[in-house]
Amino acid sequence: MSLKVPFLCCLPVVILACASCSSGNKSSASVNTTNTPPSVDAVKVSSQTLKITVHLPSELTPYETVDVYSKVTAFVKLIKVDRGSHVRSGQLIAQLEAPELTAQRAEAEAKLNSSESQLAAAQAKLASDESTYEKLNTAAATPGVVAKNDVVVAEKTTEADKAQMAAAQDNVNAARQALQSIKEIESYLEVRAPFDGIVTQRNVHPGALVGPAGGPGASLPIVNIQMVSRLRLVVPVPENYAAGIPEGTKVNFTVPAYPGQTFSGTVARVSHAVDQKTRTMPVEIDVTNPAGRLAPGTFSDVLWPVQRPQPTLFLPSSAVASTFQRVFVVRINNNVAEWVDVKTGATSGNLTEVFGDLHEGDVVVLRGTDEIQSGSHVTARLSSAAPKGT
Repeated sequence: MSLKVPFLCCLPVVILACASCSSGNKSSASVNTTNTPPSVDAVKVSSQTLKITVHLPSELTPYETVDVYSKVTAFVKLIKVDRGSHVRSGQLIAQLEAPELTAQRAEAEAKLNSSESQLAAAQAKLASDESTYEKLNTAAATPGVVAKNDVVVAEKTTEADKAQMAAAQDNVNAARQALQSIKEIESYLEVRAPFDGIVTQRNVHPGALVGPAGGPGASLPIVNIQMVSRLRLVVPVPENYAAGIPEGTKVNFTVPAYPGQTFSGTVARVSHAVDQKTRTMPVEIDVTNPAGRLAPGTFSDVLWPVQRPQPTLFLPSSAVASTFQRVFVVRINNNVAEWVDVKTGATSGNLTEVFGDLHEGDVVVLRGTDEIQSGSHVTARLSSAAPKGT
């Protein structure tokens, strides 16, 4: 007796078997895809000579500036300048008066006259005694005419007169020097400009008591004078931009007072020392300002030229990755990724200067990221259009 199974009853079994085969094929294909190293865009490390221009803040300062104080304590009798006055070297700024100096000068002149009178008297006595001595000495040549003791007394008197005259001469010299000192102090009553410039401050008026810095009446200077025909442009240059700029280099800058205009100066002084607080090196640029258009104290924007004495390595800025602990690039060596710690320097266009264990021609990932773990296998796909510097 034969058993007949309907065809429809067997169909689900066939479908399940086919589905199982299809699922197995997909799993096998998925495993093959996972074992293939991922492809990443990469570029080669290039070597270039850095030559760019960066904007740095700076400040114009006067080439010379001085607070003018009186050298002696005195009262202002006359002041001939005011804020904004142009002065020349040696020009009279203020006339002072000190009545006690007049009395001191009269006393010194009297002492000098007295000393000169004493000197004249000593000279006359010496001349008289020398004449007496010569006559006695001549007469003593004839025996019995003059006692020898009289000759000795005349000789000693002459020697004493010479000593007195020398002392009188010393007194005259001392009195003359004292008078000259008083005259020099009196010359301090005329306050004059030390150099050509402009008076930027005036702090006193006639009748005010003035004196040396730190002394009575010297809480403020009489005037402040600044040289503005020549200025110093002080630029705090960051330490990574400070190399390769020799003295004499021409530098351009702009100021807010003249938008759209560019001024220029010459690098004149480099401190050659980095400020530990700001990590910058002060550089001074000499700026000629004959017309006085530029004002001291003005903030400026300097177009600072940056260049290296030798070529350095550059990468696209996107190749540099960073975490909280490190800055690095992902180098590909024999299809194996490795992290290389670097330090960044200047930026030129889309390129960044890097320093580290890299060499020209090394292949690095174009877009650095910590998602590409060091030691992982990748396939480098060199980019045909890498960014370029400016």
